[in-house]
Amino acid sequence: MATKRTSSKSTSKDQMLADYREMLLMRRFEEKAGQLYGMGLIAGFCHLYIGQEAVVTGIQAALDEGDQVITGYRDHAHMLACGMDPNGVMAELTGREGGYSRGKGGSMHMFSREKNFYGGHGIVGAQVSIGTGLGFANWYKDNGKISVAYFGDGAANQGQVYESFNMAKLWDLPVVFVIENNQYAMGTAVKRASSETHLYKRGISFGIPGEEVDGMDVEAVRKAAEKAAKHARSGKGPYILEMKTYRYRGHSMSDPAKYRTRDEVDEMRTHHDPIDMVKAKIIDKGWSTEEDLKAIDKEVKAIVNASAEFAKESPEPDPSELYTDVLVEA
Repeated sequence: MATKRTSSKSTSKDQMLADYREMLLMRRFEEKAGQLYGMGLIAGFCHLYIGQEAVVTGIQAALDEGDQVITGYRDHAHMLACGMDPNGVMAELTGREGGYSRGKGGSMHMFSREKNFYGGHGIVGAQVSIGTGLGFANWYKDNGKISVAYFGDGAANQGQVYESFNMAKLWDLPVVFVIENNQYAMGTAVKRASSETHLYKRGISFGIPGEEVDGMDVEAVRKAAEKAAKHARSGKGPYILEMKTYRYRGHSMSDPAKYRTRDEVDEMRTHHDPIDMVKAKIIDKGWSTEEDLKAIDKEVKAIVNASAEFAKESPEPDPSELYTDVLVEA
């Protein structure tokens, strides 16, 4: 069951309730994925998005139908935000035939042309160049669409990112570059790895405007995304959004995250959690009751539990799948 988005032009009440549900779906899905990984049903790497939900939720709410999205390997929430079916995503995580890549891509390599999701990519920073290429295609076709390329603070130091910035501005391509700065990359604090820690400034030498955004506040993200999308779509070229966010889990399921303190993580969970903040606003404004929000949570948990059952019941890929989607040159 794919989730439904509301337009950013909807009333504040409708939008906030949609944001709450969307972020809750991502959170519960990732929690379930973590459980399945612990049970040995998900193999290989598994990078969870818990804590960062406001970023992709706010960005996606500002996009138009037909706009394209591409990201790195922390990609499950991005797929759900694009409207991909939780069943297909979970089945792919478990390497089953019912997955979006028929069980061959796993956690880091899913794709949906139908939903304009151009994949999670395992090579750090590689998606930025591909996302720029998508922007070039839109510019060439003059179709009014934009592409959004997500990457992290660690990838922000990759050389191909700057080559992409240069090309994007040279031709004023309709691309929004979103830096999901969770402040630790794979496990190294930004200040230890980057001489310029204000990553939104990385486009200055190319003439690309940028801004820093509270990535834990979905309303702030949506407003910034609307501004960036309008800039790119109007022919003014690329825009950089640095989302200051925070992941609660380690880099991957195998990372104990000893490079930060438990108190620091607890502080973020307690006072800056994106879902809790939206929930508090909804209740304070009288737009919904605690019981109504619990009902949404119950509905979301049912969807996620159903996706896990679908994944478990879906067969493993037939061996013949080894020979599909392979380019062979004579």
